[in-house]
Amino acid sequence: MSTSPPAASRGPIGGVSRFVYGTTRLGDAALPRADRVRMARAAMDAGVWFHTSHTYGDALAVLREAFDQDRARVPKLVYKIGWNDVGELRDTIRLQLDALGLDQMDMGQLCLGGALAEELRTGGPCSGAFRRLREEGLVRSLVLEVFPWTSAGPLDALRHGLLDGVVDGFIFYLNPLQRFASNALWDELLARGTPILALRTVGGGDVHRLRDVPGAARKPYLQRRAAEVAPLYERSGCASWPEFCARYALGFSQVQATIGATSRPEHLRALVAAVAGAAQPLPAELRDQLLALQRRWSDETDVRAEPWSM
Repeated sequence: MSTSPPAASRGPIGGVSRFVYGTTRLGDAALPRADRVRMARAAMDAGVWFHTSHTYGDALAVLREAFDQDRARVPKLVYKIGWNDVGELRDTIRLQLDALGLDQMDMGQLCLGGALAEELRTGGPCSGAFRRLREEGLVRSLVLEVFPWTSAGPLDALRHGLLDGVVDGFIFYLNPLQRFASNALWDELLARGTPILALRTVGGGDVHRLRDVPGAARKPYLQRRAAEVAPLYERSGCASWPEFCARYALGFSQVQATIGATSRPEHLRALVAAVAGAAQPLPAELRDQLLALQRRWSDETDVRAEPWSM
């Protein structure tokens, strides 16, 4: 199933842009505040959606400063919301909207734990709570975050129709080095054509740097994977690693956007250009080899990993 064409996809969810700017680096206090505001303004000028969270240091304060400088160019945003119960979910929504001076979320990324995760799996009352967010106009659309170690519950819910009318799609790490949905969940999403948002566009950095520079890979598994993927990249004919990554992720018809973070305007321009030029997927041979690697990695490493260790 890993090499079969995916079913036709619905979408795009909420008109999401093909590239979404991830704001994690805007919360990095080691970078000058003025530089981070300028970075936010550069992303605003690019006309793309943003992805953010109140857990990203002071990113929301940086965004608020940039937004207040030009309210006419405030982007649409994807926000992380959750975690363990409905009260906490609503608190995270209100906290972030108030911080940015906005009154509605374009898209909420459901980051579920505790009672909420269990209720989603069993069709509990959280489903009604999620629907009410949209009925109230508080959140326009919802996507469900998954990791290898959380895939089983969402897979059960998907197969039993418990997500119908509740969530619009899934969001997880998807790039040549990472596919953070279990094999079974990935197969189900492909078969159904379920909309996907792909996090972490370039997988942590240039594949040659991850492979060759000591310490460049934040985890040893990324260095090992870079060594396996680099020959495929070198055979691809792609002009850059961002192009290779964009053509891979966006080559799946239901992947509606890829989400990447940077603190440098030139890197933002490179990512936007790579996505704009990703009209053609990777050659089928290379795509299938990447799919086979990711299937093996998932069984050998991802689903066996301790939560948050990757």
